[in-house]
Amino acid sequence: MRTGHLWVVLCALVVLIGAMRPEQTMTVTASAYNSTRAQTDDNPNEGAWGDEITPGMQVVAVSPDLVEAGLDRENELQIEGLPGTWTVLDRTAPRHRRRIDIYMGTDVEAAVKWGQKKVTIRWSTPTSPSDRP
Repeated sequence: MRTGHLWVVLCALVVLIGAMRPEQTMTVTASAYNSTRAQTDDNPNEGAWGDEITPGMQVVAVSPDLVEAGLDRENELQIEGLPGTWTVLDRTAPRHRRRIDIYMGTDVEAAVKWGQKKVTIRWSTPTSPSDRP
């Protein structure tokens, strides 16, 4: 490979490494919620940021301290014990700390069965403000 080409490849590699997002992990309390007026408000299919949330979506609400830790709107995360990737589209009440609320559509029985448990979550934080959704 010629020196000029090698230089271009090295520069591209530095840019890619700089854009990588560091993974974070945290143990949190995880509960579950549903799209019911008894559990939310007059618009049970709308998240705190105004996003439409419908049964079948893999969505979580996060406590304010997790938003401050970089787990903000539209961030994706993995939840220990649950398959797939989950998206932050809602927030919990301000009184909660280190807490996620897992959206279970209208399946109240599944939410009750889940209950409340400690789980480890993993997510990547943006490396700069321009990387934020």
